[in-house]
Amino acid sequence: MSEHDVQREVSELQAKSATAARIFDLRRIIGGLFVLYGIIVTIAGINPSDSSLDKSEGININLWTGLGMLILGIFFLLWLKLKPVARVEAETPEE
Repeated sequence: MSEHDVQREVSELQAKSATAARIFDLRRIIGGLFVLYGIIVTIAGINPSDSSLDKSEGININLWTGLGMLILGIFFLLWLKLKPVARVEAETPEE
């Protein structure tokens, strides 16, 4: 293999690695799950039953928990947007 081929392979691997790092960033996964579950729990808390309010002593726990989950999920997604994964520069192999 020539030096040019090695450099091209290294750059291709770096690009694939950077793409995988962006896709599997835990902030994206955690934020997305919290937003999804927050929406579900908030919808369940919008119209609570009398028995669920009695169990929680008059506090609409589903609504407040769902809103908290939504806020946390949005925080994670904003964090991802404002501070993305830094690109790692690898050194090229020396001969």
